[in-house]
Amino acid sequence: MPSFGRQTLRPRHPAWWSGCLVLACLLFSPAAFAVTGELDLTDSVVGLVAVSIFVLAYALVMGEEKLHMRKSKPVLVAAGIIWALIGWVYVQAGMPTEAEHAFRETLLEFTELMLFLLVAMTYINALDERRAFDVLRSWMVRKGFTYRQLFWITGSLAFVISPIADNLTTALLMCAVVTKVAEGDKRFINLACVNIVVAANAGGAFSPFGDITTLMVWQAGMIQFQEFFVLLGPSLVNFLIPAVAMSFFIKNRKPDSMEEEVWLKRGARRIIFLFLLTVATAVACHTFLHLPPVLGMMTGLGYLQFFGYFLRRTLPRSLEKKRTRYARRGDDKKLAQLGSVVPFDVFNRVARAEWDTLLFFYGVVMCVGGLGYMGYLAMLSESLYSGWGATNANIALGLISAVVDNIPVMFAVLTMEPEMSHGHWLLITLTAGVGGSLLSIGSAAGVALMGQARGNYTFMGHLRWAPVIALGYAASIATHLWLNAGTFQVFG
Repeated sequence: MPSFGRQTLRPRHPAWWSGCLVLACLLFSPAAFAVTGELDLTDSVVGLVAVSIFVLAYALVMGEEKLHMRKSKPVLVAAGIIWALIGWVYVQAGMPTEAEHAFRETLLEFTELMLFLLVAMTYINALDERRAFDVLRSWMVRKGFTYRQLFWITGSLAFVISPIADNLTTALLMCAVVTKVAEGDKRFINLACVNIVVAANAGGAFSPFGDITTLMVWQAGMIQFQEFFVLLGPSLVNFLIPAVAMSFFIKNRKPDSMEEEVWLKRGARRIIFLFLLTVATAVACHTFLHLPPVLGMMTGLGYLQFFGYFLRRTLPRSLEKKRTRYARRGDDKKLAQLGSVVPFDVFNRVARAEWDTLLFFYGVVMCVGGLGYMGYLAMLSESLYSGWGATNANIALGLISAVVDNIPVMFAVLTMEPEMSHGHWLLITLTAGVGGSLLSIGSAAGVALMGQARGNYTFMGHLRWAPVIALGYAASIATHLWLNAGTFQVFG
């Protein structure tokens, strides 16, 4: 994690540029805050061409549902063009190594995120293959839960689990359950996924381990560990207001009953334990060793690989025992099913990860890393904090995170290190965490769910509920300003 020093910004740019950049969706990568270009390209033809290319690419991303084109395609091409333009300018200026260094640092930031996501997706796929979600779906159906009850159960679990694990992993887990329970009901799946994204982001906002942004604020020393929990009330309000409004639009009926008998495949419970152990390892790596959490996640992938090896080696003996047991019982149905058992393959689960989502992250991080290196981040940050004040700027940055991922938004604030009270640092932690819920592309949870529930949960499907989510966003801010008013008098 880079150090967060105070950045010197030049105020010579017109103030109206800030609004133009926000509307143009200037996504910027975390590395852009640590690496500042020596050449200011904001007023150059190359800079304007790069911005235009990015805006065009992101317009294609937003039109994914209508165009039926995977969202990774336009941003991958845009990233290549933007960095080619940067490289050409720096070669002409006789500074080729500076551009190379900036690109490598931006790539490193993406690599950590990609590997973290890859391990989480692999575990989710492994649990799905071991039928963990099928069993959970069967249990929910047998219990007679209605769609409305399922909506509240999955949303509440997302809010409760995300502070312990993280909002992305929690959202993936709950989405897998919803798509299994309500398979084929696109309307309910979309509504439940919107609720899950809002709940997971809200739950992750009041815990240092609930989101990458809260982890960044805690590690930077802006907020102490115990101070995060004063955001529990505002986060709960942020989740409940949209959830209550959306629940009135759910038909109170039950999912279709399942006829097949479902049971866990061998090793499913142990994979759940390994997943929890992986999360604990990632937390321990950061808390006690001060190493990136991705180290713990990759170690956890090793746990799964060793266990997969164990399952493959012991499969013949396990099948023989089950054949003997089922033959004694006369259970011909289960005997027949044993013939379709295949060895567990970890790399097959890795291959099934949502690669379009991972490549989309690459494209966005590299695109905006290039734009930030050109100098647009300094322009935007100066206009916001110097012109609007801390409270308005923090609220606006939360809204920007609906279009821009909240990780670069938080990096921007930490890099500037403005003189703010604890209340304002808590406010930006809250708004950056929950502001991304306004759009499906505003958070890692939303982007990942668009990939996992493709065709059921979409950008436009989420956008329909933006007004009630915005109401929850405003109410959570008001709740924080009221409940935690005393923190605004305390400076760090």
